[in-house]
Amino acid sequence: MATTDTVRALVVPLLDSRGVDLYDVELTGGTLRVLVDRDGGVDLDALGELSTSISGALDASDPLPGGYTLEVSSPGLERPLRTPRHFAAVIGSRVAVKTRPGVEGDRRIEGELLAADETGFVVAAGTGNRSVAYADVERARTVFEWGGAPKPGGPKRKGKGKGTAP
Repeated sequence: MATTDTVRALVVPLLDSRGVDLYDVELTGGTLRVLVDRDGGVDLDALGELSTSISGALDASDPLPGGYTLEVSSPGLERPLRTPRHFAAVIGSRVAVKTRPGVEGDRRIEGELLAADETGFVVAAGTGNRSVAYADVERARTVFEWGGAPKPGGPKRKGKGKGTAP
C-alpha cells in the first residue's frame, strides 16, 4: 500500500523543477491532498499545471490502489501545522492548537508561537506559556488575524443627517 512518503518521493522532483516547495501530503479516505507553496505564493495557473503533472506521475507509477481524488492546493492563510518544520517556520505567529484527549491542561490553546524544536513547541497563551509535545497534538494551524477594512466613503459626520438645520 502506498504511503504519503511514496507520494512525496514522486512529486518532489516535479515541484523542485518548477521552483515550488512541497508543504505537506495528506491521504484521507479517498482524497490525496498535495499542499504546495513558494515565496510569493502559488497562483491558479501554477496549481493547474502542477495538478496535471502530479496526476500524470501518479498514473504512471500507480502507487495508490483503487480510486482517489487528487487535490493540489496551497496550504492557505490558516495553514495546518503537522511537522517540526511547519512550526519552526511560523515562530512569532498566532496559532491555534487542540491537544489529544487526556493531555493535562486545556485542550484548546491559542496564542503566539514562541519556540519550536524537534520534540515540541511553546505557545504564549492567556494563562502563561504552555509547552506542548508534538505527540500530544490532535491538530494545529496558524490563525490569520483579519483587520477591519475602512467603510467606503470615510467616517460619517455628526449633525449633518436628515432633519437637522444647516
